[in-house]
Amino acid sequence: MKKLLPLILLLVGAGAGVGAGVFLRPSPEPADMANMEKTVEAPDTSSGAEDTTDREYVKMNNQFVVPVVKDEAVQALVVMSLSLEVPAGQKDAIYSHEPKLRDSFLQVLFDHANVGGFNGAFTDSNNLAVLRGALREVAKRDMGDQISDVLIVEIARQDY
Repeated sequence: MKKLLPLILLLVGAGAGVGAGVFLRPSPEPADMANMEKTVEAPDTSSGAEDTTDREYVKMNNQFVVPVVKDEAVQALVVMSLSLEVPAGQKDAIYSHEPKLRDSFLQVLFDHANVGGFNGAFTDSNNLAVLRGALREVAKRDMGDQISDVLIVEIARQDY
């Protein structure tokens, strides 16, 4: 009986998961709505605004974890998620160079932490602009003009 109970619970749990997936599945788009979307005219971009349709955003696979050290002890951890703005079709090239980019980004983040960039009001727009600029600079150094911007998607600090 002790060996049968976990098996029964596993089957019930798997069945409930499949049932929830089927129940919560989004409904298919009606065919006439798909045709309507194709006939909608593109907005006029001749007003001088920058055209971003030739850009895509590449989310770095893992978050960056940066220790904030004070008096030779870790006082906090800063966790960040970054995305890169690149020309359309360059996503695979970015992912193939991700280890080099991660190394460069971590060095910038560690330097930023060591000069006190994550102390106090670390989400102040001026502090984040400095950090974003430094990240953009090393990204362009490593990848050239393939990267036009570095976006800070998420940032959080956990004090100890």
